[in-house]
Amino acid sequence: MTSLDHTPDLFALSTIHGPVLRPTDEGYEAEARGFNLAVRHTPDVIVAATGEDDVVTAMRWAAATGTPVAVQSTGHGANAAVPEGLLITTSRMTEVTVDPRARTATIAAGAKWRHVLEAALPHGLSALTGTSTDVGAVGYTVGGGLPVLGRAYGYAADLVRSFRVVTADGTLHTASATEDPDLFWALRGGKGNVGVVTGMTTDLIPVPRLLGGGIHCAGEHAGHLLATWTAWTQTVPDEMCSAFHVLRLPPVPEIPEPLRGGFWSRVAVAWPGDPARGEEILAPLRASVPVEVDTVAEMPSTAVDFIHMEPQDPLPARESCALLRDLPPAAQDAFLRACGPAAPPDYPLPQVGLRHMGAALARPPAHEDALSAARAATHFLEAVGVVPTPEAATATEAALATLHGAMTPYATGHTMVNIHGRPGDAEDRARAWTPETYARLRRAKSAHDPANLLRFGHAVPPAPGQPTA
Repeated sequence: MTSLDHTPDLFALSTIHGPVLRPTDEGYEAEARGFNLAVRHTPDVIVAATGEDDVVTAMRWAAATGTPVAVQSTGHGANAAVPEGLLITTSRMTEVTVDPRARTATIAAGAKWRHVLEAALPHGLSALTGTSTDVGAVGYTVGGGLPVLGRAYGYAADLVRSFRVVTADGTLHTASATEDPDLFWALRGGKGNVGVVTGMTTDLIPVPRLLGGGIHCAGEHAGHLLATWTAWTQTVPDEMCSAFHVLRLPPVPEIPEPLRGGFWSRVAVAWPGDPARGEEILAPLRASVPVEVDTVAEMPSTAVDFIHMEPQDPLPARESCALLRDLPPAAQDAFLRACGPAAPPDYPLPQVGLRHMGAALARPPAHEDALSAARAATHFLEAVGVVPTPEAATATEAALATLHGAMTPYATGHTMVNIHGRPGDAEDRARAWTPETYARLRRAKSAHDPANLLRFGHAVPPAPGQPTA
């Protein structure tokens, strides 16, 4: 149990089992740091929660003192600094329990997807992880969760059975389709606006192995590969999941040869069905483009990181996204003019991609959720920049502005909250939802956090007429 000075403000936190850290304490900087090193949090106090009770105590203290609250598990989604208040870290809460008969996993707030996959694989099961298994499962899911196998199985939020969540007044709830259904709705795609999730129970999928990897061409063939891939996606079964990328890979040891330091165009694929059938579907794509590196192979579900090859070590990054309503030839041309072979040699975005949406990602969920904007998209545009210096940050911002400007005529006007990037004003943050969903989310915010304690990052304000801090 942490020992604290018996000050009026902090004495109530003396029952916390994990570390409670202030800016002058040893370990404060390391605890505040997340995966995205471009963001530096400087809260007044950090509660490093070891379990549900610590989160309840921390939220009750925040409510009593009017202290704003932020939450961090892995820090992959840290796109805005927390400059004050209370930061609750959940990285010590990593328990995962698999029920093979029910095909479910109960996942604590700080568990990463790799923890879930490792626990599920011995039972012949897997989970709807994203492109990196280093990401926290809960934070990913409350933002909707766009999986590698999304076209086959839908969003990660679609499979959740229940959440354990502490609302802003320090009350612990179980939220499901039958118990606190409005809270359950808001937690599936509404991010952390209505409470601090301490755990969730979600369905698993019977996919212990899959066919996945990347088909790479030289960067100068990006136009040909993009056109070929776009046409090919119109012919494939719903279960074929793929994305097109333009890659400018740095010369670092973490990237294998011969990809290291190269300029590439790539189609990344994931197929959960029979591998032989998957190879048949891929054959026309492979035959029509000048493939130089082909990493597509059968793999266990725990190896899914090798499909998109996301960085596994912390780095300073800037990301953004947009949902597209179509990808006609004119949109392909606009995309290539912005980031393809004609871009300048010092183009600052190492990865720009287009994810094929539709199929299960477009179907209505069994229980209504806050993902209406994403279900209408045919493609998902995502871009990542590395920003180790102010000059790199400036160049990255300019490149992102040019890219999104070029694709605006083909965009729905909406984003996905998990990859929205740096949150702007309330109008900018609202783009992660349709107007109807945003209005309902604000009403849920009013019901569960009327004082707007959970105000950092991609927070929405309470509905008009409610008190705000």
